[in-house]
Amino acid sequence: MSITKYRTEIAAAAVVALVFVFAAFSFQDGKTAPPKCLGVDMLAEMSERAPAAYKTVMDEAGALPNSEAVLWKIEKPGVDPSYLLGTMHLSDPRIARLSPATKDAIGHSTSVALEVADLSDKAVAEAMAKASALLVYSDGTKLDTRLSPEEFKKVQQVVSKSGLPDSASTLMKPWLVSMLMATSDCERKQVASGAKVLDLLVGAEAERRGIKVVGLETIQDQLGAMASIPDDEQVAMLKVGLQYIDRSNDLMETLVQMYLNRKISAAMPFQIALAAEHGTPASAFDGFQKALLVDRNARMAEAALPLLDKGKAFIGIGALHLSGPKGLVALLREQGFTVTAVE
Repeated sequence: MSITKYRTEIAAAAVVALVFVFAAFSFQDGKTAPPKCLGVDMLAEMSERAPAAYKTVMDEAGALPNSEAVLWKIEKPGVDPSYLLGTMHLSDPRIARLSPATKDAIGHSTSVALEVADLSDKAVAEAMAKASALLVYSDGTKLDTRLSPEEFKKVQQVVSKSGLPDSASTLMKPWLVSMLMATSDCERKQVASGAKVLDLLVGAEAERRGIKVVGLETIQDQLGAMASIPDDEQVAMLKVGLQYIDRSNDLMETLVQMYLNRKISAAMPFQIALAAEHGTPASAFDGFQKALLVDRNARMAEAALPLLDKGKAFIGIGALHLSGPKGLVALLREQGFTVTAVE
C-alpha cells in the first residue's frame, strides 16, 4: 500500500476516533444489548497503594477553583439566564442521562452549543482532506524509532484494532495513537449497540424541542489542537498510555467516579501521578494542557459569548474545560457574567 493510501485511511480513522471521543457521535444498530463496562476505580486504588501520591492528587484537585459542580447558571443584568454543562464523552448510564435541572435548562433555552455540532459527511470529508499533515509524519520520521520494540508492538495492536493495517503504525504521529487508545473496546461496543454519549443526549433533547444546535469548534480545530502538542511530549504521553493499555476499562471507571463525585479536577493530577510512577515528569503534559485546555478554553469562551450576550443559551462542553483559573467559569466571569453552581 502506498504512503498516500495510508494517509487517506489514517485520516479517516483519526476523524472517527476524534469524533467518538470529543463529540456527540453514535453508531446505532439496535441489534445487541449494550455491555456493561465494569472497571476498577484507580484513584481509590491509589489511595491504598500510594497514599502520598493520592494526597498530592487530591490537594492539587482541591486547589482548582470552580470544580464543585457540572451545571452552572450564567447571568448578566438585562439578559435572560443561560446555562453551562460540563459533560463526559461517555455512554455510561450513570453519566449519560439528563438530570431534571439540565432538561429544564435546555427547555428554557433558544440556542444550544456543543463542542462540535457539524458531523455531517461533508464536514468529516473536509476535515479528512485537510488533516493529513496533522496525522502522519512527512519528514521521514518513523514512530517505531521513537519507541522500544515492546512499545511499538502494542502500538501495532492498537492500530490493527482500529481497522488499519498495523504496518501503517510507523507513519502515525503519537497523539493519534493515544487518541485511538482513549476509548475502551467495551465503550465502543456499548455505543455501537445504541447507547448515546452525554453530549449526544443534550443535542437530541435540543432537537426534540426544535432548538438549533451549533458548535463552538470544528473537527479541524480539534485535530489541530492535538497535533500542536510538541512531538517529544506526544511521545512521552504515548509511552505512559501504553503502560496502561490493558486497563482501559479501569481508567474509564476512574473518570466516571471523578465525574459522579464532582472530583473531575483530579483527572490531570491523576494522569501526571501515574506518569511519575514511570519516570515521566509533569512537564511532559505542559503542551497538552496548553493546547487542549488553556487555548481551547479561550477559543470556546470567545465563540460562546455572542450566544450568552443574547441570553437563553445552553452550552455543553467537556467538564475538564470548566474548572481552574483558565476554565470557562473563570473566563466568563472575566467577561462580566455571574456564574453560579446549580448541581
